[in-house]
Amino acid sequence: MQMDILRNINNLIAGLVLVLAATTAHAEQGGDKSAGHDHAHQHDHSHGDDDAIYNGYFDDDQIADRDLSDWEGDWQSVYPLLRDGSLDEVMAHKAEHGDQTAEEYHAYYETGYKTDMDRLVIDGDNVTFHNGDDNFGGNYESDGYEVLTYEKGNRGVRFIFRKTKGDEEAPQFIQFSDHRIAPAPADHFHLYWGDDRAALLEEVVNWPTYYPSGLNAEQIAHEMIAH
Repeated sequence: MQMDILRNINNLIAGLVLVLAATTAHAEQGGDKSAGHDHAHQHDHSHGDDDAIYNGYFDDDQIADRDLSDWEGDWQSVYPLLRDGSLDEVMAHKAEHGDQTAEEYHAYYETGYKTDMDRLVIDGDNVTFHNGDDNFGGNYESDGYEVLTYEKGNRGVRFIFRKTKGDEEAPQFIQFSDHRIAPAPADHFHLYWGDDRAALLEEVVNWPTYYPSGLNAEQIAHEMIAH
């Protein structure tokens, strides 16, 4: 009888060992799945953040100051390209995917892109404005940023720079908007300029837009369609 009791105890111990092993294996598998899910969620979330920020949806704590170097380079206005028909393909694409005709989009961007400053050169803290053969410029330093809320409920950030010295014709303030809210090199941007900092923040209809001067009209059109 004592042997039977010992045999039963041994069987019970063996059973407990098997149950414990199975439970541990299940917990480890569950942990791996959870980690994989979290990683995938974070990966997707980062892309979602980029899209949301581009479309104007972000939290205040995501905003960070930027240096003028983010916009350094030689830039061309896209207004002449709109006027000469180089962007007709872009307007047609917007009409296919939007709620207006190509002609209506063209009129909207005619107002938005309009400017007589056909080229900008940003080198260090110096900004040179080109209007045909005429040019003027100045040196600029950061004057912070302002967050704007638009009619649709989305928001934008204007990064502002104040002139410290330069030509009299050079504006006292320039304000950049490029759908980014933290340090990163710009691939294009909207620029607002003038001598009244507060008044510039009210301007939401005319937003001269600049792309790298090294791009031709076809490349710019394809960049716009990709966005």
